[in-house]
Amino acid sequence: SINGKCFDWLLVSRRSCFRAGVRYYVRGIDSEGHAANFVETEQIVHYKGSKASFVQTRGSIPFFWSQRPNLKYKPKPQISKSVNHMDGFQRHFDSQIISYGKQMIVNLVNQKGSEKPLEQTFAKMVNSMANGMVRYIAFDFHKECSRMRWDRLQILVDQLAEQQDE
Repeated sequence: SINGKCFDWLLVSRRSCFRAGVRYYVRGIDSEGHAANFVETEQIVHYKGSKASFVQTRGSIPFFWSQRPNLKYKPKPQISKSVNHMDGFQRHFDSQIISYGKQMIVNLVNQKGSEKPLEQTFAKMVNSMANGMVRYIAFDFHKECSRMRWDRLQILVDQLAEQQDE
């Protein structure tokens, strides 16, 4: 109940059976475009006979990369140099568009340090794909929200406002 108005709110998460695994051991995509640790979360609101739904997906960055565990706290990501990333990348987003329609990618990885190449490659691939159904925004979550400055998430919310209204 919010402001005296009662409604049902359902939250359903569905984890893909493709490329499931533990962090660091399973990263990137396979040749079919299945992203590692892909999860679809749907929020459903039911109020006075009307229903609304919002679906959010998350998964590993959809190109070929790995991050093998070692004695370091955070192993360095390795982007594969011997494969065509675009085939699997394109398959991934073709599937996403068929299932969900227009895509708004929000990339939260660090934009400096060892994760910088992941962000740069992701942005470059989205631009190369040149698909009007896919939009990309990078938000350096760790930098912007460090020291528990959660109010800085408003920067991201503001950047997404127009797409959200669509």
